[in-house]
Amino acid sequence: MFDGITPQLLFGQLLIGVINGSFYAMLAMGLAIIFGLMHVVNFAHGAQYMLGAFVAWLLLTHLGIPYWGALFIAPVVVAIFGIVMERLLLKPIANLDHLYSLLVTYAATLVIEGLIRQQYGSTGLPYNSPLPGGVNLGFMFMPWYRLWVVVFSVVTCLGTWLLIEHTKLGSYLRAANESPEIVESFGINVPRMMTLTYGFGVGLAGLSGVLAAPVYQVSPSMGSGLMITIFAVVVIGGMGSIIGAILTGYLLGIVEGLTKVFYPEGAGLVIFFIMLLALIFRPSGLFSGTEKS
Repeated sequence: MFDGITPQLLFGQLLIGVINGSFYAMLAMGLAIIFGLMHVVNFAHGAQYMLGAFVAWLLLTHLGIPYWGALFIAPVVVAIFGIVMERLLLKPIANLDHLYSLLVTYAATLVIEGLIRQQYGSTGLPYNSPLPGGVNLGFMFMPWYRLWVVVFSVVTCLGTWLLIEHTKLGSYLRAANESPEIVESFGINVPRMMTLTYGFGVGLAGLSGVLAAPVYQVSPSMGSGLMITIFAVVVIGGMGSIIGAILTGYLLGIVEGLTKVFYPEGAGLVIFFIMLLALIFRPSGLFSGTEKS
Protein backbone atom coordinates (compact mmCIF):
# COMPACT_ATOMS: atom_id res chain seq x y z
CA MET A 1 0.00 0.00 0.00
CA PHE A 2 2.86 2.32 0.85
CA ASP A 3 5.17 1.23 -1.99
CA GLY A 4 6.27 4.09 -4.20
CA ILE A 5 5.35 6.83 -1.71
CA THR A 6 8.30 9.20 -1.80
CA PRO A 7 8.88 12.22 0.47
CA GLN A 8 8.35 14.45 -2.57
CA LEU A 9 4.92 12.90 -3.19
CA LEU A 10 3.91 12.95 0.47
CA PHE A 11 4.93 16.52 1.21
CA GLY A 12 3.78 17.74 -2.20
CA GLN A 13 0.26 16.45 -1.58
CA LEU A 14 0.39 17.73 1.99
CA LEU A 15 1.19 21.20 0.62
CA ILE A 16 -1.72 20.95 -1.84
CA GLY A 17 -3.92 19.91 1.08
CA VAL A 18 -2.88 22.93 3.12
CA ILE A 19 -3.48 25.22 0.11
CA ASN A 20 -6.95 23.77 -0.46
CA GLY A 21 -7.59 23.91 3.27
CA SER A 22 -6.75 27.61 3.26
CA PHE A 23 -9.53 28.24 0.74
CA TYR A 24 -11.90 25.86 2.53
CA ALA A 25 -11.30 27.71 5.81
CA MET A 26 -11.79 31.22 4.42
CA LEU A 27 -14.89 30.35 2.43
CA ALA A 28 -16.43 28.29 5.22
CA MET A 29 -15.72 31.10 7.69
CA GLY A 30 -17.62 33.61 5.55
CA LEU A 31 -20.49 31.15 5.16
CA ALA A 32 -20.55 30.49 8.92
CA ILE A 33 -20.60 34.23 9.69
CA ILE A 34 -23.58 34.78 7.40
CA PHE A 35 -25.52 31.80 8.72
CA GLY A 36 -24.52 32.19 12.35
CA LEU A 37 -25.34 35.90 12.59
CA MET A 38 -28.14 36.18 10.02
CA HIS A 39 -29.59 32.66 9.63
CA VAL A 40 -29.17 32.98 5.86
CA VAL A 41 -28.10 29.91 3.88
CA ASN A 42 -25.95 31.69 1.29
CA PHE A 43 -25.67 29.29 -1.64
CA ALA A 44 -24.34 32.19 -3.74
CA HIS A 45 -21.07 32.12 -1.77
CA GLY A 46 -19.33 30.17 -4.55
CA ALA A 47 -20.51 32.62 -7.20
CA GLN A 48 -19.30 35.53 -5.05
CA TYR A 49 -15.93 33.78 -4.71
CA MET A 50 -15.84 33.49 -8.50
CA LEU A 51 -16.72 37.18 -8.84
CA GLY A 52 -13.71 38.10 -6.71
CA ALA A 53 -11.43 36.24 -9.11
CA PHE A 54 -13.13 37.77 -12.16
CA VAL A 55 -12.94 41.31 -10.76
CA ALA A 56 -9.21 40.80 -10.16
CA TRP A 57 -8.80 39.54 -13.74
CA LEU A 58 -10.79 42.48 -15.16
CA LEU A 59 -8.79 44.99 -13.10
CA LEU A 60 -5.55 43.57 -14.47
CA THR A 61 -6.71 43.06 -18.07
CA HIS A 62 -8.63 46.29 -18.67
CA LEU A 63 -7.26 48.77 -16.11
CA GLY A 64 -3.73 47.47 -15.61
CA ILE A 65 -4.25 47.21 -11.83
CA PRO A 66 -1.98 44.41 -10.58
CA TYR A 67 -2.71 41.71 -8.05
CA TRP A 68 -1.75 43.75 -4.99
CA GLY A 69 -4.25 46.47 -5.87
CA ALA A 70 -6.93 43.91 -6.73
CA LEU A 71 -6.38 42.26 -3.34
CA PHE A 72 -7.99 45.34 -1.77
CA ILE A 73 -10.30 46.58 -4.53
CA ALA A 74 -11.97 43.32 -5.61
CA PRO A 75 -13.26 42.28 -2.13
CA VAL A 76 -14.78 45.76 -1.68
CA VAL A 77 -16.49 45.55 -5.09
CA VAL A 78 -17.86 42.08 -4.29
CA ALA A 79 -18.95 43.24 -0.81
CA ILE A 80 -20.89 46.14 -2.33
CA PHE A 81 -22.50 43.70 -4.74
CA GLY A 82 -23.42 41.55 -1.73
CA ILE A 83 -24.97 44.52 0.09
CA VAL A 84 -27.13 45.31 -2.93
CA MET A 85 -28.08 41.65 -3.21
CA GLU A 86 -29.04 41.50 0.46
CA ARG A 87 -31.25 44.58 0.21
CA LEU A 88 -33.01 43.49 -2.99
CA LEU A 89 -33.27 39.71 -2.59
CA LEU A 90 -32.80 38.69 1.03
CA LYS A 91 -34.44 41.55 2.93
CA PRO A 92 -37.95 40.78 1.61
CA ILE A 93 -37.71 37.15 2.83
CA ALA A 94 -35.91 37.85 6.11
CA ASN A 95 -38.76 36.49 8.25
CA LEU A 96 -39.39 33.37 6.19
CA ASP A 97 -37.93 29.88 6.56
CA HIS A 98 -34.19 29.32 5.86
CA LEU A 99 -35.17 27.32 2.79
CA TYR A 100 -36.23 30.52 1.01
CA SER A 101 -32.78 32.11 1.40
CA LEU A 102 -31.25 28.90 0.02
CA LEU A 103 -33.55 28.98 -3.01
CA VAL A 104 -33.07 32.70 -3.66
CA THR A 105 -29.27 32.55 -3.41
CA TYR A 106 -29.21 29.39 -5.55
CA ALA A 107 -31.21 31.19 -8.24
CA ALA A 108 -28.85 34.17 -7.95
CA THR A 109 -25.91 31.79 -8.44
CA LEU A 110 -27.38 30.46 -11.68
CA VAL A 111 -27.97 34.00 -12.98
CA ILE A 112 -24.49 35.26 -12.02
CA GLU A 113 -22.67 32.25 -13.49
CA GLY A 114 -24.84 32.35 -16.62
CA LEU A 115 -24.11 36.02 -17.26
CA ILE A 116 -20.36 35.58 -16.75
CA ARG A 117 -20.33 32.50 -18.97
CA GLN A 118 -22.26 34.31 -21.69
CA GLN A 119 -19.85 37.24 -21.64
CA TYR A 120 -16.50 35.47 -21.17
CA GLY A 121 -17.14 31.83 -22.10
CA SER A 122 -16.48 28.68 -20.09
CA THR A 123 -12.76 28.40 -20.75
CA GLY A 124 -10.52 29.20 -17.81
CA LEU A 125 -8.69 32.52 -17.98
CA PRO A 126 -5.05 32.61 -16.81
CA TYR A 127 -3.86 34.97 -14.09
CA ASN A 128 -0.10 35.09 -13.59
CA SER A 129 1.37 34.66 -10.14
CA PRO A 130 2.50 37.94 -8.52
CA LEU A 131 5.22 36.03 -6.66
CA PRO A 132 7.00 33.78 -9.18
CA GLY A 133 9.58 31.25 -8.12
CA GLY A 134 10.01 29.55 -4.81
CA VAL A 135 12.46 27.76 -2.56
CA ASN A 136 13.83 24.23 -2.86
CA LEU A 137 13.51 22.52 0.51
CA GLY A 138 15.29 19.39 -0.67
CA PHE A 139 12.30 17.09 -0.32
CA MET A 140 9.95 19.46 -2.20
CA PHE A 141 9.72 22.76 -4.03
CA MET A 142 7.76 25.47 -2.19
CA PRO A 143 6.33 28.19 -4.49
CA TRP A 144 6.42 31.62 -2.87
CA TYR A 145 2.88 32.44 -3.85
CA ARG A 146 1.41 29.32 -2.29
CA LEU A 147 3.28 30.05 0.91
CA TRP A 148 1.81 33.58 0.78
CA VAL A 149 -1.71 32.14 0.38
CA VAL A 150 -1.34 29.95 3.46
CA VAL A 151 0.08 32.74 5.64
CA PHE A 152 -2.47 35.30 4.44
CA SER A 153 -5.32 32.84 5.00
CA VAL A 154 -4.22 32.05 8.56
CA VAL A 155 -3.86 35.75 9.44
CA THR A 156 -7.24 36.61 7.88
CA CYS A 157 -9.05 33.76 9.62
CA LEU A 158 -7.47 34.52 12.99
CA GLY A 159 -8.16 38.25 12.66
CA THR A 160 -11.79 37.68 11.68
CA TRP A 161 -12.36 35.26 14.55
CA LEU A 162 -10.87 37.73 17.02
CA LEU A 163 -13.05 40.50 15.59
CA ILE A 164 -16.27 38.51 15.96
CA GLU A 165 -15.50 36.84 19.28
CA HIS A 166 -13.38 39.32 21.23
CA THR A 167 -14.42 42.87 20.33
CA LYS A 168 -17.34 45.11 21.23
CA LEU A 169 -18.46 45.10 17.61
CA GLY A 170 -18.53 41.31 17.67
CA SER A 171 -20.55 41.29 20.88
CA TYR A 172 -23.11 43.61 19.26
CA LEU A 173 -23.33 41.33 16.23
CA ARG A 174 -23.89 38.25 18.38
CA ALA A 175 -26.41 40.08 20.56
CA ALA A 176 -28.29 41.34 17.49
CA ASN A 177 -28.66 37.74 16.40
CA GLU A 178 -30.23 36.71 19.72
CA SER A 179 -32.02 39.85 20.97
CA PRO A 180 -32.27 42.55 18.28
CA GLU A 181 -34.71 44.62 20.35
CA ILE A 182 -32.19 45.02 23.17
CA VAL A 183 -29.43 46.04 20.75
CA GLU A 184 -31.73 48.58 19.08
CA SER A 185 -32.42 50.11 22.50
CA PHE A 186 -28.75 51.21 22.50
CA GLY A 187 -29.41 53.23 19.34
CA ILE A 188 -27.86 50.69 16.97
CA ASN A 189 -29.51 50.17 13.58
CA VAL A 190 -29.76 46.37 13.58
CA PRO A 191 -31.05 45.94 9.99
CA ARG A 192 -28.15 48.04 8.69
CA MET A 193 -25.74 46.02 10.83
CA MET A 194 -27.09 42.78 9.35
CA THR A 195 -26.72 44.17 5.82
CA LEU A 196 -23.10 45.09 6.50
CA THR A 197 -22.53 41.66 8.06
CA TYR A 198 -23.70 40.01 4.85
CA GLY A 199 -21.47 42.36 2.87
CA PHE A 200 -18.52 41.42 5.09
CA GLY A 201 -19.11 37.69 4.62
CA VAL A 202 -19.45 38.16 0.87
CA GLY A 203 -16.30 40.29 0.84
CA LEU A 204 -14.42 37.38 2.41
CA ALA A 205 -15.61 35.19 -0.46
CA GLY A 206 -14.38 37.82 -2.93
CA LEU A 207 -11.04 37.99 -1.13
CA SER A 208 -10.71 34.21 -1.41
CA GLY A 209 -11.40 34.52 -5.13
CA VAL A 210 -8.56 37.00 -5.60
CA LEU A 211 -6.21 34.65 -3.74
CA ALA A 212 -7.39 31.76 -5.91
CA ALA A 213 -6.98 33.52 -9.27
CA PRO A 214 -3.22 32.79 -9.66
CA VAL A 215 -3.61 29.24 -8.29
CA TYR A 216 -6.62 28.06 -10.31
CA GLN A 217 -7.79 29.35 -13.66
CA VAL A 218 -10.50 32.02 -13.49
CA SER A 219 -13.73 30.51 -14.82
CA PRO A 220 -17.49 30.89 -14.27
CA SER A 221 -17.75 27.43 -12.69
CA MET A 222 -14.78 27.71 -10.31
CA GLY A 223 -17.05 28.23 -7.30
CA SER A 224 -20.00 25.96 -8.10
CA GLY A 225 -18.26 22.62 -7.50
CA LEU A 226 -16.38 23.99 -4.52
CA MET A 227 -19.57 25.06 -2.72
CA ILE A 228 -20.66 21.48 -1.99
CA THR A 229 -17.35 20.89 -0.22
CA ILE A 230 -17.64 24.20 1.67
CA PHE A 231 -21.11 23.31 2.91
CA ALA A 232 -19.71 19.97 4.09
CA VAL A 233 -16.96 21.81 5.98
CA VAL A 234 -19.52 24.06 7.69
CA VAL A 235 -21.75 21.11 8.60
CA ILE A 236 -18.84 19.14 10.07
CA GLY A 237 -17.51 22.14 12.02
CA GLY A 238 -20.96 23.19 13.23
CA MET A 239 -23.44 25.45 11.44
CA GLY A 240 -22.65 29.02 12.45
CA SER A 241 -19.44 28.11 14.33
CA ILE A 242 -16.69 30.40 13.03
CA ILE A 243 -13.80 28.64 14.76
CA GLY A 244 -15.33 25.31 13.72
CA ALA A 245 -15.39 26.40 10.06
CA ILE A 246 -11.77 27.58 10.22
CA LEU A 247 -10.28 24.53 11.95
CA THR A 248 -12.37 22.05 9.98
CA GLY A 249 -11.41 23.72 6.71
CA TYR A 250 -7.69 23.32 7.33
CA LEU A 251 -8.02 19.81 8.76
CA LEU A 252 -10.14 18.53 5.89
CA GLY A 253 -7.80 20.04 3.34
CA ILE A 254 -4.91 18.12 4.92
CA VAL A 255 -6.95 14.91 5.18
CA GLU A 256 -7.94 15.23 1.53
CA GLY A 257 -4.31 15.76 0.51
CA LEU A 258 -3.07 12.74 2.49
CA THR A 259 -5.88 10.60 1.08
CA LYS A 260 -4.57 11.36 -2.42
CA VAL A 261 -1.28 9.78 -1.33
CA PHE A 262 -2.51 6.66 0.47
CA TYR A 263 -5.86 6.01 -1.25
CA PRO A 264 -6.25 8.21 -4.35
CA GLU A 265 -9.59 6.66 -5.31
CA GLY A 266 -11.18 7.97 -2.13
CA ALA A 267 -9.82 11.54 -2.25
CA GLY A 268 -13.01 12.94 -3.77
CA LEU A 269 -15.21 11.19 -1.21
CA VAL A 270 -13.34 11.42 2.08
CA ILE A 271 -14.78 14.82 3.10
CA PHE A 272 -18.34 13.64 2.49
CA PHE A 273 -17.67 10.38 4.34
CA ILE A 274 -16.48 12.42 7.32
CA MET A 275 -19.59 14.60 7.02
CA LEU A 276 -21.77 11.49 7.11
CA LEU A 277 -20.03 10.27 10.26
CA ALA A 278 -20.34 13.73 11.84
CA LEU A 279 -24.07 13.86 11.10
CA ILE A 280 -24.53 10.42 12.68
CA PHE A 281 -22.41 10.85 15.81
CA ARG A 282 -22.23 14.66 16.24
CA PRO A 283 -25.09 16.22 14.21
CA SER A 284 -24.63 19.65 15.80
CA GLY A 285 -21.04 19.78 14.53
CA LEU A 286 -17.63 18.99 16.00
CA PHE A 287 -17.12 22.51 17.37
CA SER A 288 -20.67 23.53 18.21
CA GLY A 289 -21.00 25.26 21.57
CA THR A 290 -17.32 26.23 21.75
CA GLU A 291 -17.86 29.95 21.12
CA LYS A 292 -19.33 32.77 23.10
CA SER A 293 -23.05 33.34 23.02
